[in-house]
Amino acid sequence: MRGRKSKRAKRQEFEQQSAPSIGGVQVPRGDGSTVIRIRAGASLSDFADRIDANPASLVTVLFHLGEMATTTQSLNEDTFQSLGAELGYLIEIVSPEEEDRELLGAFDIDLEAEEAAEGDDDLEARPPVVTVMGHVDHGKTRLLDAIRRTDVAGDEAGGITQHIGAYQVRTEHEGIDRAITFIDTPGHEAFTAMRARGAQVTDIAILVVAADDGVMPQTVEALNHAQAAGVPIVVAVNKVDKPDANPAKIRQQLTEYNLVAEEYGGDTMFVDVSAKERTGIDDLLDAVLLTADAALDLRANPNKNARGVAIEANLDKGRGAVATVLVQTGTLQVGDSIVAGTAHGRVRAMFDEHGATVPEATPARPVQVLGLTSVPRAGDTFLVAPDDRTARQIADKRAAAERAAMLAKRRKRISLEDFTQALQLGKVETLNLVLKGDVSGAVEALEDALLKIDVGEAVELRIIHRGVGAITQNDVNLATVDNAVIIGFNVKPAERVTEMADREGVDIKYYSVIYQAIDDVEASLKGMLKPEYEEVQLGTAEVRQVFRSSKFGSIAGSIVRSGTIRRNAKARLSRGGVVLADNLTIESLRREKDDATEVREGFECGIGLGFRDVQEGDTVETFEMREKPRA
Repeated sequence: MRGRKSKRAKRQEFEQQSAPSIGGVQVPRGDGSTVIRIRAGASLSDFADRIDANPASLVTVLFHLGEMATTTQSLNEDTFQSLGAELGYLIEIVSPEEEDRELLGAFDIDLEAEEAAEGDDDLEARPPVVTVMGHVDHGKTRLLDAIRRTDVAGDEAGGITQHIGAYQVRTEHEGIDRAITFIDTPGHEAFTAMRARGAQVTDIAILVVAADDGVMPQTVEALNHAQAAGVPIVVAVNKVDKPDANPAKIRQQLTEYNLVAEEYGGDTMFVDVSAKERTGIDDLLDAVLLTADAALDLRANPNKNARGVAIEANLDKGRGAVATVLVQTGTLQVGDSIVAGTAHGRVRAMFDEHGATVPEATPARPVQVLGLTSVPRAGDTFLVAPDDRTARQIADKRAAAERAAMLAKRRKRISLEDFTQALQLGKVETLNLVLKGDVSGAVEALEDALLKIDVGEAVELRIIHRGVGAITQNDVNLATVDNAVIIGFNVKPAERVTEMADREGVDIKYYSVIYQAIDDVEASLKGMLKPEYEEVQLGTAEVRQVFRSSKFGSIAGSIVRSGTIRRNAKARLSRGGVVLADNLTIESLRREKDDATEVREGFECGIGLGFRDVQEGDTVETFEMREKPRA
């Protein structure tokens, strides 16, 4: 052992042999073609490990490049690119998907190799997963009601679906009992992100268009999401029972968007339905299954560990974190250790859409899962891990990587020259928000919609925390420290939280419809903007004669040419079209021998400006600054 060099001695020797120092610091350098792969949000310590350098020396190098950072601080891609260019390295930022693949690879979980090893004998037919999309109030939820004979719309605030739900129904098709999984996506445009995610997990999209209303902006938006996801589309022309319904017009309108009906020689199935009268429902289900059989190869391997997507998740008071998951491949069983995004746990129980317990879930089966330690986000992928310990480690590493990437995104590059300017940026008004909702999909959609509000650069919106469940004392503490407003979406405060919020002066707003929250936040942001003023002309007067007074100085005997001249109004004096003096005040105003507060057009008056150089023929212009209303 005595003859071997320590790792530190080897590093120092290597640094001494390296290229010339930067700012007096020796740093190992690349040859310009050496590729260093680092994850998004990595720190200088991570980079130093890759090139076998001292992290402190990289801090010095970065300082000489005009950047300031600590060794443990998450840095953005631009900073790493600058550092790499200086040291002769090509920096490659690993994508989140690739990073996750490498993370799972460290635990001997290779999903791609697993899929590649599957043969035709391993695959079995599975039900199609269908997403119902379309414009708000075109009857999507009513159509799903008709399909599954339940009433969801009556429970929704404002009649707008605010949560993603997944259901499985059975129908007889060509003499065979077949299952179809439906995903109900929200109808309001503020939920675009959730609707897009609905299209990612689906096999077929049902586009609902009202026969009495036609193709609307959200119809096109939903259509674009489905086409971008590359899924076949079945069009349900709803409300055909109405007297002003025109199904032929819908078929004609949709040809503009490359949806040509079969009767017009195209390959898109159009089905006339009435959700209210429950007519055409069987034809619609047949169309879905015919499209699935003709256009898709819907098979999956049920004999392996399950993988899938979390469709929705919420925090239940009695049951803890409850996630609605869609199994895409494999079979999920009670007792499995699962990881869903940054959440992990063991499946304690599973329930179907009717609340009945399910021992196992096969491909394309949506189930509610109990047993997760935290609430996953809607759209997070889940997989079964070998054991609880592995599941926890994967979730913890994902959470750490996500936190680092978020910190790097927030960090702005500050050069030494711009440091003073950066300090002044603190004068920007910021509205801090804490978002709490009943389900993760709603919170995410609300955050997405709020961050799109744009009222200019003078005001900033920052969401400092978001979560699922009741508003807690921790949320109030966080809002107190950061001067934030708490927005509760379909949730109420926990015990004694309201009294604490009143005591700390924290404002809590409650909403059940998403666009009301968006409107209120936008109004608050506009209210925080500094008022803008514009100059409004009050009147002009022409100087006819100048009187000198030892007490008042020069008095301009004038005639009012336009508008009104008021005492104490702002004024400017111009001669021959050139402004002689600005920012003057009408200090005195007399009409004949009496003081006057204002003199109107056509009358003569004496004006005292407190300015000596007044001549005949000069023009006195008065104005005031009025607050400009914002659009």
